[in-house]
Amino acid sequence: MTTADRIHALPTESAFVLLAREGSDSVELLTGEIVDVVDLADIPLGADGARREVFALVPYRQVRERGFEAQDDGAPLRCLLVDEHLHLPADEVRAALPAEPLPLHDGGFDLSDDEYAAIVERVIAEEIGRGEGANFVIRRDYTARIDAATPETERIAALTWFRALLEHERGAYWTFAVVTPGVVAVGASPEAHVVAQGGVVTMNPISGTFRHPAGGSTTAALGEFLSSAKETEELFMVVDEELKMMSAVCSDGGRITGPHLKQMSRLTHTEYMLRGSSRLDPRDILRETMFAPTVTGSPMQNACTVIRRHERKPRGYYSGVAALFTPNDAGGHDLDAPILIRTVYLADGRLSVPVGATLVRHSDPAGEVGETHGKAAGVLGAIGAVARDTAAESREDPDAPSPAGTPAEDPGIQALLASRNARLAEFWINPQDGGAQSTAAAPFAGRTAVVVDAEDRFTTMLAHQLRHLGLEVHIQPWAQSDDAEIDAADLLVAGPGPGDPRDGSSARIARMRELVARRRASGRPLLAVCLSHQILADSLGIELAPLASPHQGLQKSVPVFGQDASIGFYNTFTARVTPGTTAVGVAEVSADPGSGDVYALRGPGFASVQGHLESILSRDGMTTLQRLVGHALEGR
Repeated sequence: MTTADRIHALPTESAFVLLAREGSDSVELLTGEIVDVVDLADIPLGADGARREVFALVPYRQVRERGFEAQDDGAPLRCLLVDEHLHLPADEVRAALPAEPLPLHDGGFDLSDDEYAAIVERVIAEEIGRGEGANFVIRRDYTARIDAATPETERIAALTWFRALLEHERGAYWTFAVVTPGVVAVGASPEAHVVAQGGVVTMNPISGTFRHPAGGSTTAALGEFLSSAKETEELFMVVDEELKMMSAVCSDGGRITGPHLKQMSRLTHTEYMLRGSSRLDPRDILRETMFAPTVTGSPMQNACTVIRRHERKPRGYYSGVAALFTPNDAGGHDLDAPILIRTVYLADGRLSVPVGATLVRHSDPAGEVGETHGKAAGVLGAIGAVARDTAAESREDPDAPSPAGTPAEDPGIQALLASRNARLAEFWINPQDGGAQSTAAAPFAGRTAVVVDAEDRFTTMLAHQLRHLGLEVHIQPWAQSDDAEIDAADLLVAGPGPGDPRDGSSARIARMRELVARRRASGRPLLAVCLSHQILADSLGIELAPLASPHQGLQKSVPVFGQDASIGFYNTFTARVTPGTTAVGVAEVSADPGSGDVYALRGPGFASVQGHLESILSRDGMTTLQRLVGHALEGR
């Protein structure tokens, strides 16, 4: 049977996936039975000897498996149990697909520009401005309809749009068409969220969007984009957030490489690669990494709460993943899971293109409105539903370098990219030795620590660093924290979290106050970080106040007991003393000489720090952490 025959033979009611992966000259055709399951653990991979390949569409609502909030729209966790997996020549598949553009009708956003701008303003003021997180992604949907709402017309639409993507889109990680009863999705995802292959886990945080100007990109325009504080901070924040996930699933915590430029037909992004080792079931890896901060925000748990508060309707599959589980020679399954963005959904003749903007403290509401317009136009242009960029279409290959080379290859651009790493912590850039250092060479070998997570998974990175210092570490969520285990630990690390430390109505903050007070009263070693540092300061009678401008993803060089340290900050509130104050009661104070903002405290059996020593932005994080832990444990 020819390739054309195979494509044309796909019956209207059948379920199938067409998939073109980056760097491949083939299109994969997957067919089989559809099964919907409840949880990721239910994905039917089969037992040894009967293992099977499974393709899954994982909706955003599955994030509830992590205990996070999500509106429940009932979008199914849909699995295609693969009976046949063919690799077909891409040019033959393209030739066999329908090419006539499909007209769209009644197109427009579900939220007006003014409505969306108002939401942006509220999120910046009420969420970022009140310490609920560093960044949040709020989406809106472009919607339209096609001429008829039948399974056959929807199948034709999917095949037509897939052909357009094959012809015109460049640089996508996956280009795909998923056709199942009631769920049709066509897209070109630029980003591999998580890949697990041969015991190696890879994540690919991508951030920043440089839209190629009319006439093509220039070195000057690209350099201006790379010099943007907003774009740089946005990328560092998503790397931090994905390192939290890597530290939860990888024994060696994850190592970053990059940054690189991700070039597509009409857009360029900046990206890092994160790699680590893991022996977890791929379904568990997928669960612990739901979902990408580039399409949700950070800290992840509170980002889900903020999305629930401000988005008008459930997300469906937007920001979820497509996941392919493939049996491997080791008796398990490899995982390949890109993010479901740059995707068109079709149901009952209605087209939907969800797009979102990443909101940070620098965000301009009008600019974020424009960002959503640009992203929607990019998707619609890629599928041939609206006119494409004529400059990009003027060459046979839109991404072919000009005779002078592309701006991305310019030495100045490469130097600008490379300079970013000079700001970052070598701990996360250099190869690591597999995790815990329990040998006598580690400074705190043989000691134990409990880290209490106050709803910021920075604790996974912090725990990984503590293990490198020799400590045996256990993380406890604040709501399940166990007093007996905490009391028995050599060190309590009261962790960071979102919110106002003065909030008298929060059960989470009340529990963190209780833990800090209980530990201080016992005289046992305590390290308090960020939110818990503020709580400790308050217990010492130090004033707490909001910052004039939130420090979300901000790197500063600050004094820490006689030594300057380059540290990353994610705080909206601060403990503050009169400038020049060096002690409050039993506590020694290290504060900003001008503002009095308190960066660190230490006293009998305790130490604290406002910044995140575990962040990639903390170039001096490990040395400062060792100093503070040493003081708490040993008074030195």
